Amino acid sequence: MAEFIRIYEENPNPREIDKVIKILKRGGLIIYPTDTVYGLGCDITNIKALERIARIKGVKLEKSNFSFICHDLSNLSDYVKQIETSTFKILKRALPGPYTFVLPGAKTLPNPFKQKKTVGIRVPNNNIAREIVKQLGNPIVSTSIHDEDEIIEYTTDPELILEKWDDLVDLVIDGGYGGNEPSTIIDLSEEQPLIIREGKGSLEIF
Repeated sequence: MAEFIRIYEENPNPREIDKVIKILKRGGLIIYPTDTVYGLGCDITNIKALERIARIKGVKLEKSNFSFICHDLSNLSDYVKQIETSTFKILKRALPGPYTFVLPGAKTLPNPFKQKKTVGIRVPNNNIAREIVKQLGNPIVSTSIHDEDEIIEYTTDPELILEKWDDLVDLVIDGGYGGNEPSTIIDLSEEQPLIIREGKGSLEIF
């Protein structure tokens, strides 16, 4: 049975955030709100938790395309190779926001991701998500629970999400109704930006 807690985005309660951190640190999986759809996440440093998410999604961990949810761009060099100034300017302009940026992976990536040439970086414009990763002290690895085959409410109503995921995760955060449009994915790993998926994030800023 998953725990179900309400956290308000305008002013996330530190005690509730602390509960989330404890669950993540002991290898728990959480479902949490972002500025797009609800996400399924775990601590990037916890191998057992990463393996659990990979099993749920039916993928091999080494080949997974999970996003790294960061609080800001300050620790980017831990996960991403040195990037051009022009690329950094794009990130600064777009984040926090509903974008996933594919960037060249650093040699310092956590073990399961060592072979990955690229990683997806997200800094959602959502106080709950960002406060969680800030207090945790490192990113969470995340995947959208948006499922094309499911009734659309599953991605927006936290209580329906709880019903569906109760036996699979340790905690569902009710951060209010979510969106049903995923992030815009932009590949910045090559010389020219490449749009992989057009989602909530406007392309006009590019």
